[in-house]
Amino acid sequence: MVGLVRTLRTQSRETGVGIWRNVAERLSSSRKRRVTVNVSRLNRYTKRGEVVVVPGKVLGSGRIDHSINIAAFAFSDKARSKILKAKGRCLSILELIKKNSKGANVKIIG
Repeated sequence: MVGLVRTLRTQSRETGVGIWRNVAERLSSSRKRRVTVNVSRLNRYTKRGEVVVVPGKVLGSGRIDHSINIAAFAFSDKARSKILKAKGRCLSILELIKKNSKGANVKIIG
């Protein structure tokens, strides 16, 4: 966790993009205040093909009916299977940074 927050802050400074700093701030909060997002919320607030970052854990409650790319700190097994079944992708936050260092068209949910 500490390494991820450090990487996010470094990436934000190097690229001048505030999204990674925002995610780092949310992840560095206490475990009690960390975000948990259900699949149903992702389904409600996203459209097909969007890229979403969740600074916390994705849980499997609800359903998802379109494909999205989700980067999160952690996924429950049920959430991962539902996302993959909807032809979506589950990424770690580091993988998202490598693919999209500028954070273009990335939505934070949570």
